[in-house]
Amino acid sequence: MPITVDIDVMLAKRKMSVGELAERVGITPANLAVLKNGRAKAVRFTTLAALCEALECQPGDLVRWEAEVRAGTPQEA
Repeated sequence: MPITVDIDVMLAKRKMSVGELAERVGITPANLAVLKNGRAKAVRFTTLAALCEALECQPGDLVRWEAEVRAGTPQEA
């Protein structure tokens, strides 16, 4: 998937545990792990907003788009 989730980066910057963030956001640590590890198929804006509030960041600090490299497509150097 071309969307990369950088929640780990923000957790490290804020010196916050997954459990603490999950509690502040109001989701289970298991659901946060699914999101954090890039296995989520979707995220609600309310959850994204709660993550941003708890981590004091912008949505772009948590998720970013990266182009997928397709087989047979030359890569730029």
